Amino acid sequence: QVHVAETGGGLVQAGGSLKLSCETSTSIFSIFRINTMGWYRQGPGKQRELVATVTSEGTTTYRDSVKGRFTISSISRDNAKKMVSLQMNDLKLEDTAVYYCYTRLAAKDHWGQGTQVTVSS
Repeated sequence: QVHVAETGGGLVQAGGSLKLSCETSTSIFSIFRINTMGWYRQGPGKQRELVATVTSEGTTTYRDSVKGRFTISSISRDNAKKMVSLQMNDLKLEDTAVYYCYTRLAAKDHWGQGTQVTVSS
């Protein structure tokens, strides 16, 4: 059983900052099989798009539009939990979306419910 839960999100003015957090919990026998965690987002009327990922080795990737503004990082909370965070700075109107956390464990993706980020002018 794998459980993925996001926290954070909300309403912020353009130029402001928000931090999203996501915790993945599973068995102590499976936690080491997580090889990637990351964030997708889906804006109004848009397709879901990849925002940022971090591998178990610490390699990060970002979509071009968030480079230099967003930072993804991951830590292990304990033997059965792993957390990934997304620090979002200098937010823009186009960053408005539902942000989804995902965890890739043994080639299978597990998703959170999503958290709304709204950037106002």
